[in-house]
Amino acid sequence: MQRREKVFAYLDGRGIEYDWYEHPEAPTIEIARRWWHDDGSKHCKNLFFRNHKGNRHYLVVFDCERELAIHDLEQRLHQGKLSFASPERMERWLGLLPGSVSPFGLINDEANHVYLFLDENLKRYPSLSFHPNDNRATVVISREQFERYLAQVGNAYEYISLY
Repeated sequence: MQRREKVFAYLDGRGIEYDWYEHPEAPTIEIARRWWHDDGSKHCKNLFFRNHKGNRHYLVVFDCERELAIHDLEQRLHQGKLSFASPERMERWLGLLPGSVSPFGLINDEANHVYLFLDENLKRYPSLSFHPNDNRATVVISREQFERYLAQVGNAYEYISLY
């Protein structure tokens, strides 16, 4: 609950509008599908990577209906060899546990260390859905409000073509 409440307090404190709903634990997209509301939002997949040296970390957000191969991702991101970051790195940089990765984890990255890559196709959707750092709930946020959140949180990000 604490992770969720921290996200809501952050958004509320900055006047960022969102809706949310609770559901049973959903650590994967396959499980989460059972609980999604038909609200018109685009549900996103969020993957956390590290570079070969382990000194850079990347959060990659894309349409949950798509799949990405790591080799293809490496070619598109131009960041060298990538691998999934360990649970320890995830907790250190995003304050999150596996199964709850979300761009809202950036509120825990006070050093703004994590670089965010967003699939450019997400720009086509009026609203997006993410876990609020707790996989027992879903936040629905307009793309405009999400971009306000990104400006407030301060991590570098860019939209790129992922597929």
